[in-house]
Amino acid sequence: MLTASKLEQLMELESKLQSQYQEQLDAKSAEIDSVKQQKEELQATIDTQRETIKDLSAKASVNQRAEQLNRELTNRTDKLQDEITELKKRTKALQKDLAVERETVKSLKKFDPERMKKNLDANKKKLAEKTAATDLLQKSLNKTKAERSELQAKVKELEAKLSELEQTEDAEQEAA
Repeated sequence: MLTASKLEQLMELESKLQSQYQEQLDAKSAEIDSVKQQKEELQATIDTQRETIKDLSAKASVNQRAEQLNRELTNRTDKLQDEITELKKRTKALQKDLAVERETVKSLKKFDPERMKKNLDANKKKLAEKTAATDLLQKSLNKTKAERSELQAKVKELEAKLSELEQTEDAEQEAA
């Protein structure tokens, strides 16, 4: 029975301890429940913040991508603006060249090719006529020169005969 009495004593001790510490146990249980509730609230807050972070990081990566695209587009725009500036300069130079060429064409149109060809043909005909006339004149001149030479030769002959006659006459007059 000793064990029964010890068991009874143990039970009494347990009930005393339980009565003595029941308030503390209830307080600790309430505190544990409160801590569990705070933990659940904190976990809910953490989950909410995690979702917010996921959303924000997704938005941040979208923003980063948008910023990257913006930078790329800005660079591309700058390059295109530089290219446009170069093309404008080239266009101005080509317009100046075009104006010069138009002036050249305008001055060349002053010389009507058909009219010039007609004039050339007319001038060729005139030249042919003048050349023919010149040939005739040259032949005539050569003929006249030949006749003159003959006449001069005859004149010399006659002068020679005249001087012979004069000498004969002088000799006859002196002899007479």
